[in-house]
Formats: sequence, structure tokens, C-alpha cells
Amino acid sequence: MRILVTNDDGIYSPGIAALADVARAFGEVCIVAPDVEMSSAGHSITATRPLSYKRTPRDVEAYRVNGTPADCVALGNHAWGRVDVVLSGVNLGPNLGNSMWHSGTLAGAKQGTLLGLRGIAFSTPVGDEEPAFDAMKPWIARVLELLLPATELNLVNVNLPSGTPRGMRWTRQSVRHYDGRVVPGRDPMGRSHYWMTVVPLEAAEPGTDRHAVESGYVSITPLRLDLTDHAALDAAVRRHPAEDAAPVS
Repeated sequence: MRILVTNDDGIYSPGIAALADVARAFGEVCIVAPDVEMSSAGHSITATRPLSYKRTPRDVEAYRVNGTPADCVALGNHAWGRVDVVLSGVNLGPNLGNSMWHSGTLAGAKQGTLLGLRGIAFSTPVGDEEPAFDAMKPWIARVLELLLPATELNLVNVNLPSGTPRGMRWTRQSVRHYDGRVVPGRDPMGRSHYWMTVVPLEAAEPGTDRHAVESGYVSITPLRLDLTDHAALDAAVRRHPAEDAAPVS
């Protein structure tokens, strides 16, 4: 198995080193990651300038790219070729609930899926100290042992709790709201700047990714690329026929 590893924290993040180290037990590994941190880059791609692809000393074959996580996967798949699965992370910070929308980590896995590959994203909360990645590695391995043979799962979002997990749970995405406040401030030069906050407003629902991680479990959430609300679409076709619209199959 050929495994492409990426992230949005940058190629020198300890999280990507831990993920690549575990992945080596499952196949041939190549790291292709941003040369600088690209957190919250979402699924953006670089279309207005060329990208560079430079070899970087790591324990496995590794390259840094002056682009986004999605760029890295597209370029890595092109240059390395014959990729079977894309692993993204381990992100320094959770990617739960609505944060999936702007997650560069998840975008790396999604880009793999868009290219006809499989994608698995890994994230973990981070506090004042660096996560204990050595203690986390056996749980990453357990997740890969579960997911890699499950070829029907094309895109999966995995979040590991801080501390020793109590186990693993299949979950769905939490869809609770967050505050989205804009907090103004000034830099040392007196210039205005702004911070965006992403604080959940409601408690996590049982069965969701947020609830599992808050309860100390590894959350495993199968995802899909199709954003269509099929129930709403069917209802709209029945209740509000569009003039001259072709039937929806």
C-alpha cells in the first residue's frame, strides 16, 4: 500500500511526524505537506501562481510545497503516483462539528477522495503543552487497522481526545452553532486587527463527534462529498415544481 501523508500545520509539525511513523507499518509512505502552517485554509487551491516541490529531510521520503493541503495532495499524487490512501494530520487542534467546513486537515483527505483515492483525517485537541504523540500512536494504529481494510469508506474524519482514550466510537458530525464573534484589537504599532472566535453555543449531542471526544473516546466519522440535502430536494420537487425543469432522477 502506498500512503501519502499531508497536513495543514506544516511539514515540521510533530503531528505529521507521528502519523507518518505509524503509517510506515502499513505500507510505503511519502510526506507532502505545506512549507508553512496553513491552518483553517479549507479546501482552497493555488491557481494564480506556480507551486514548488522541494525535498525535505525526514525519517521517510518527504517534500514541502508552497501551497495549501489540497495543493500538496494533488501535487504529491501527480509526482509520486499510484497512491492508495491519503492520511492527513495529526492536526494540532480538533476538527469537530462545524469546524470541518474550514479545516485544512480534512481538506487534504477530501482532495484525495476527489482524486479517486481514499482519505482519512486525524486531529487532536491541544492545550498549553504539545500532545503526547508517543502515547497516541497505538490508537492511531488501531484506527488504521480498522479503517484501511474498510474500502467502502472513502472519506473519514478521526478525532483523538487528549489523554488516554477510553475506546473508539463511530459518530456523526455535530451540527451545533458556534459564536463566530469578531474581536477587535490593536497590534504594538497601534494598527487595528481582529480575531475570530469559534466557541460552541450548545452542548454536544450524544452520538456526535464532539460528544465522543469530550467523553474521552476516539471519534470516527464517515463523510461524503455530496452536500445535497436529498430529502429537501425531493420535497422541493414535489411542492414547488420549477417551470420547464427536467425531472430529477
